[in-house]
Amino acid sequence: MATKLYENIIFGPVHSRRLGLSLGVNLLPLNCKLCSFNCIYCECGWTESGHAPRFNRREDVARLLKEKLQEMSAAGTPPDVITFAGNGEPTMHPLFEEIIDDVIGIRDQYAPEAKVSVLTNGTMIGRESVRRALMRVDNNIVKLDSAFDETVRLIDEPLGAYSVAETVKFMKMFDGSLIVQTMFLRGVFDGKTVDNTTEREVDAWLSLIGEIRPRQVMIYTIDRDTPAPDLEKVPVAELNKIADRVRALGIECSVAG
Repeated sequence: MATKLYENIIFGPVHSRRLGLSLGVNLLPLNCKLCSFNCIYCECGWTESGHAPRFNRREDVARLLKEKLQEMSAAGTPPDVITFAGNGEPTMHPLFEEIIDDVIGIRDQYAPEAKVSVLTNGTMIGRESVRRALMRVDNNIVKLDSAFDETVRLIDEPLGAYSVAETVKFMKMFDGSLIVQTMFLRGVFDGKTVDNTTEREVDAWLSLIGEIRPRQVMIYTIDRDTPAPDLEKVPVAELNKIADRVRALGIECSVAG
């Protein structure tokens, strides 16, 4: 299936299923994906090897965001949210914490009602500076697609060392001040069955959600083209059943089908 890269540092706004009118911030290269995961469902396509980690400059991010927010505010259409996403994993940027500080300051000046959100796969939350930065934003949305390392390796294809237990350990350091996001999907990839909606998967995942106690859980399924062609959406009715089990734990849960 066709996938796409974001060609600008500041992109959109777009209407997000989960966040509203979202203005995107891309800290990653504009000509390739740079990520610590190689998710089989990523709308940006596969993570290719051999690319130098050329991150966008802090000054350019600040300047372009300021210009865009001035334009949107003047038009009477400020964004609901400023979202760090783009062509890979934003927390890999060596100046991630400093850029978060810049963006919060610019937001406060030009679009004070907008929330600042970060979509992260959680591979960098072992870094204290990343955790500090994530604690400063309005929505720190951390991926957890399975309770099992083998399923994460199949669905998310980490490019370095990754352990669900280690990631959960750092998630718990947020003391509930985070949002957990999970992609549910089915299909076949590389000759293997892909399905994180089985009772074994969901039960183990719910157990971890109960340990982490996030302030919210976001669950969703495939909505756009994916690099692996044989993946299937999970029906909204099934997602709602999983969401009800999260809510039974006393945790807010939203569904995007």
